[in-house]
Amino acid sequence: MIGPRGMACAGGLLARVGSRSVISRAVRQSSPLRPLPATVTAPAARWWRAQYSTRPEVTINSKTYPVDAEWFNVSSTILNLTSRKLHLQKDHPVSITRQIIESVFPSPTYLSYNNLDPVVTTHENFDSLGFPPNHPGRAKTDTYYINSTTLLRTHTSAHEAELFAASKSPGYLISADVYRRDEIDKSHYPVFHQMEGARVWDRNTVPNGDIVAAVHRDLDALPKHEMIIEDPNPPFHPERNPLQPSHTPEEAEAVGKHLKRSLELMVAEIFKRVKESHARAGVKEQDGEPLKVRWVEAYFPFTSPSWEMEVWYQGGWLEVLGCGVSQQHILNDAGVPNQIGWAFGLGLERIAMLLFQIPDIRLFWSQDERFLGQFRGVEGDWGEMRPFVGFSRHPACYKDVSFWLPAGSTGAAAAGGKGREGGEWHENDLMEVVRDVCGDVVEDVVLMDSFTHPKTGRRSFCYRVNYRSLERTLTNEEANGLHESVKGEMVGRLGVEIR
Repeated sequence: MIGPRGMACAGGLLARVGSRSVISRAVRQSSPLRPLPATVTAPAARWWRAQYSTRPEVTINSKTYPVDAEWFNVSSTILNLTSRKLHLQKDHPVSITRQIIESVFPSPTYLSYNNLDPVVTTHENFDSLGFPPNHPGRAKTDTYYINSTTLLRTHTSAHEAELFAASKSPGYLISADVYRRDEIDKSHYPVFHQMEGARVWDRNTVPNGDIVAAVHRDLDALPKHEMIIEDPNPPFHPERNPLQPSHTPEEAEAVGKHLKRSLELMVAEIFKRVKESHARAGVKEQDGEPLKVRWVEAYFPFTSPSWEMEVWYQGGWLEVLGCGVSQQHILNDAGVPNQIGWAFGLGLERIAMLLFQIPDIRLFWSQDERFLGQFRGVEGDWGEMRPFVGFSRHPACYKDVSFWLPAGSTGAAAAGGKGREGGEWHENDLMEVVRDVCGDVVEDVVLMDSFTHPKTGRRSFCYRVNYRSLERTLTNEEANGLHESVKGEMVGRLGVEIR
């Protein structure tokens, strides 16, 4: 499960994981979502219906699914990325990052699942984790739907109930591609990769049924580290970070300690690799202080108590992941009520950007040899790891587009940039248009201005599109051509009026 964009929700936890024979024992049959109000992104919905009303099915990774024109919103741009699976590509920085983290959570205690299908049911993605029916993550403006009960997973936690039910090992790691409609900038992409981890103890199998003693034995077996840890808060707090009713204080405290030590060791390994990589490349560290971590109380629907981990890096606190004690109802619903445990989630791109000093998330999808060649051979020898060296910096080419929303539209979503109800306009629909037309040659799209006509009440917005290829210089003529195509698609798909 995921909270902040890099955090996979585990135990229902933090995200922002199949055989159906297993999941059928643990999960109820998927129930259809209620369609969103007709007023939400109506022009975009009409465009999708026109495009796909006669398309009966879609094939993703060799599997065919029925299409529902009322729900289907997966463009060819996104469909073409479902087979890439960067986390499994040899010598790719996302794959290298995955393997470094997996080395801290060895088998047989932890089993790794890295090839789970991205198409899941609404029950797996939302219902099994306790997402309420009106949760904004369910909206078609946020999630890629194939039909009313099938979608591209938005987090690795979609497979959580399945793995808890299978109980093949005390712990697991899931790494996978996940999909979310989102803004365009250097740190957001509609497809990214999450890693989720979980560890449980079973009252039926630990000696004398003593969970606390079993967790402490496993904690004592973990290596020590020399990091500076800031953890000023109590193990739980009745208001800020509550203990679950089914857990004793001693159990929650023990599980929390094991969780934190495990993740501290993971971060120590990551930053050891960063330091060694910088040393090989002759990069001077900005400070010589020991690695410093702090634990911050947090809220996630799928864990309690919950924490975010932050690392002091280059003069500031860097949020790395989210974690917590798994909500017991998720384990109960998976058919393993005697288990108690923890879960964490993180974004692999976020860690890879740190490990390799990669400045733009679009680079991960580049097939340019100037990018990929810098990591060749690293997977077999982490001692060859070095920071990424930019091969060029091409000039930006800014183009503005101003437009009126369709008559009668409130524009509620764009006014704040993130609204999801009550208006026809949603910013993510614009982002999809830009991605479909321009691919990866747009660096960011930024809202510059908004205006409400004092007499008619119509809403107007101005966005700035920054055309900048990572691989070559775009001519002004090329940028103009792309921009005109974007405006044409905005009129046709979103029903706006260009000013």
